[in-house]
Amino acid sequence: MVIPTAREPAAPTFLSGVIEGFYGRPWSHQVRMDYADYLSQLGLNSYIYAPKADPWLRRQWQRHWPREEWLGLQELAQHFARLGISFGIGLSPFALYAEYGPRQRDHLWARIDQLNGLGAPLLAILFDDMPGDQADLAGRQAEIVADICAWTVAERIIVCPTYYSFDPVLERFFGRRPENYWAQLGHLLAPEVDIFWTGNRVCPDSVSIADLQRARAEFKRPLVLWDNYPVNDGAVRSKHLFLDPLQGREQAPADIVHGHFCNPMIQARCSLPALTGLAALYSGAAATQKVPWLQATLGESTWRLLLRDSVLFRDIGLHGLGVARRQSLQAEYAALNNPAAAEVVGWLRGDDDFDPACLTD
Repeated sequence: MVIPTAREPAAPTFLSGVIEGFYGRPWSHQVRMDYADYLSQLGLNSYIYAPKADPWLRRQWQRHWPREEWLGLQELAQHFARLGISFGIGLSPFALYAEYGPRQRDHLWARIDQLNGLGAPLLAILFDDMPGDQADLAGRQAEIVADICAWTVAERIIVCPTYYSFDPVLERFFGRRPENYWAQLGHLLAPEVDIFWTGNRVCPDSVSIADLQRARAEFKRPLVLWDNYPVNDGAVRSKHLFLDPLQGREQAPADIVHGHFCNPMIQARCSLPALTGLAALYSGAAATQKVPWLQATLGESTWRLLLRDSVLFRDIGLHGLGVARRQSLQAEYAALNNPAAAEVVGWLRGDDDFDPACLTD
């Protein structure tokens, strides 16, 4: 008689893609529809809808979207599914853990029941950028997540902790982190629930395997990297465009990382060069292999100008350009008359200025 050896459970499908999780002006419905194709072309497999400016995800999470917006989300979910991209919703039940009794539990059940109507395979529960200095924070959040796990039809749940980085800036704005918060949350959440982590900083220059191992040791479970590149919603970063492919990240094994999402810029099409670096990190192909596709998608003339100006926009930014130089660049990009160039024109004009709700730049 042969006794089979015990096997470790198989690692879940590695998630890679975009989380629209920034402050400020959200993307348009058409841009999101286009992104299904962009992600497919890049070999990425996931997208999470979680703009901070959507009140029905955050401050008014108990209320349903207006009919037109709900129909748009249904269309998005169906479109992403047709292209084989996992679609998700990022729900931020603002400070629900401060008081979670029968009435609040009923509101949450009704909300999850509504979200089930999308049939989205991903559901993110986001406790980020909320007050956190209260007793039993991990226990209260884990109770909320346990209820959601019992009610949702989503295949994967990812939780963003209130303290999602080692960065001390989080305690400066959201209060002192409760003692043993990370260890308690990791212990209390169901094993199949994933946890978001941004790295040693909210917007790190690099993320190494050692960095991720340190965080994994705190939670005692693998993480999903919420990569705040090339996002530009903060007081400083909103003055810059980040057009270089993602770099400075090490590919971690599956027992450390279960996924990697980039939080993009307000300028959706101008975020595509950065995403080629994410695709290259997991495909083994150089980002330069996507140059012909980028040229076609952004427009060849726009692509050439972005290459010319990438260092200028990254390092000098709006404040350093001066009025005359900004006006000259506006005219140059406006003459190209395509969507990617129009994003640059709007940024140069100051249309996408800093959202003061973003505190962690």
